[in-house]
Amino acid sequence: MKSAALRFALVAVALFVIAASPAMAQVPTPDQQATIAKASNPKTGAGLGIGFSVIGIGIGLGLIGYAALSGVARQPEQTGTIRGLMILLAALVEGAGIIGILFSLASLFL
Repeated sequence: MKSAALRFALVAVALFVIAASPAMAQVPTPDQQATIAKASNPKTGAGLGIGFSVIGIGIGLGLIGYAALSGVARQPEQTGTIRGLMILLAALVEGAGIIGILFSLASLFL
């Protein structure tokens, strides 16, 4: 029963993709091109990219701190090891976030 429903769904999606591709391939008129040019603002995308990068950094550092404190609470004798690993992981998260910010700024200015 499930395989028949899955097969039907796959065929329906395939037919939809085949039928929709000519409609998606239409060349926009000059009026539509002007509207698209006005609506697309690279500053919006760069701002969203920077915002999401900063949010990701904050969440990552928060999770690292939570895990480190939980580990130290469970095994206080491993404080030095946990602290070293926490600093390493925090540096990796910061690096990935900074790369995201740099890519967003590059898309804004280049």
